[in-house]
Amino acid sequence: MCSTNVDFSKFSKHLFWDTDRSSLNAENNRGYIVKQVFEYGYDNDWSLLKSIYSLKEIKDAVMGMRTLEKRALSFIACITQTDIREFRCYSTRQSSQAPWVF
Repeated sequence: MCSTNVDFSKFSKHLFWDTDRSSLNAENNRGYIVKQVFEYGYDNDWSLLKSIYSLKEIKDAVMGMRTLEKRALSFIACITQTDIREFRCYSTRQSSQAPWVF
């Protein structure tokens, strides 16, 4: 069960730049929070995420995501010892890469 009293101001400022941090809810916004930390967070953000959610809760959030960066997907698959092909974002990714690189 996730922690209910979460101080989102402890996370890096750039993670939730487009969101009012006071309106974030750890339970209702789990997918958004996990994705932001996985794709843009630092080590201290990862530590904060683990203090809020269990590894199973983090894995469950990622299992249903349509998109996630390759590095982040590989990381969660490795630490949860889950076959990468079981994640939804692995099977729904684009089959051909875009012709430009960001």
